[in-house]
Parts: sequence; structure tokens; C-alpha cells
Amino acid sequence: MTGRRPQRARDPEARRAALAAATMEVIAEAGVGRTTHRAVAAKAGLPLGATTYYFPTLDDLIAAGLRHAVDHLQTDLDEWAERLRSAADPAAALAGLTREYLTDRRQVRLEYELCVAAARSEALRPIAEVWMRGLPEILEPLFGAAAGRDISALLDGIILLALVTETELDEPGLTAAIRRLIAS
Repeated sequence: MTGRRPQRARDPEARRAALAAATMEVIAEAGVGRTTHRAVAAKAGLPLGATTYYFPTLDDLIAAGLRHAVDHLQTDLDEWAERLRSAADPAAALAGLTREYLTDRRQVRLEYELCVAAARSEALRPIAEVWMRGLPEILEPLFGAAAGRDISALLDGIILLALVTETELDEPGLTAAIRRLIAS
């Protein structure tokens, strides 16, 4: 027998997960506009044919990455909800959670990049909408629907400002702003 390598058993779900995670990595490094099947295959260590087999279009591939991110984000939101429910000062706790969230700027940029991509792609919108509703839904029981929506918008703006200017979060200022929205 010649020096043939033994065939590895293929696990379709593991490949899909690896490609979704690799998509997120490529997007984080290069942005959505520069994400390709080839770049994702290389990042995942899989043949190019695997990306097109499991995700025929680039939108399919990016959607898989977004679903992967949404699953991780849902875990984070569940933790936020639990911490906010038990907080003596929910406004200060929310500002602290936002500061913690901003410690992984790479991940934050990735999540916002995917939301912008969803604004351009009808195929990605339903997934992004699930994502965008997550924070207001956990804030509503604490602050009411209107304040929860307004606080979510404030956090999006503050997070984008911190990303673009590469500045640290003004946690006391954010806490005060959240308290003003709660009081109004």
C-alpha cells in the first residue's frame, strides 16, 4: 500500500460549526465586505469546496456566522438579565456590564459589523432583528418598554462612540444618563 493517509470521518455538524466560527474570525479581521468562501475555508483549515457545499452563497455563510454570534450573544444576555435582576442599583450594574462588554473590542466590532451587514442584506435581517431585540427585552421588566428601548439605543450609541474613538467608557456618565432615562 502506498503512503495514503487514512480518511477522517466527516462530521457535517462539526464542519458547519467550524465554518461559522471561521466566518466570524474572518469578519473580525477583514470586515464583511472582504469575507470570501476562500478566506473562511483557509481560516477553518477546510477545503474550499466545504464552504460552498455547506453554504452555497456568501449570504448563507455570513448568516451562519451571525447565527453563531447570536447564540453566544444570547448566553451573554442571559447573564446580563440575571445580574440586572439581582442588582441593588440596576443603572450602575448596566453601566458596569457595558464596560465589561467593551473589554473585548474585537468581538464588539464584529457584532456591530454584522448588524450593519444585515442592514444591507434582506437575508440577514431576520437574524439581526432577533439580536437587536435581545437587550430591550431584558430591560423592559426592569425599566418599562419605552425606557428599555431608549436605554438600548443609548448603549448602542455609547458603544459605537467608544469603538470609533478608541476611548474608554465614561461609566459614571453612562450611569447618570441611564438614571435620567429611567426617571423620564
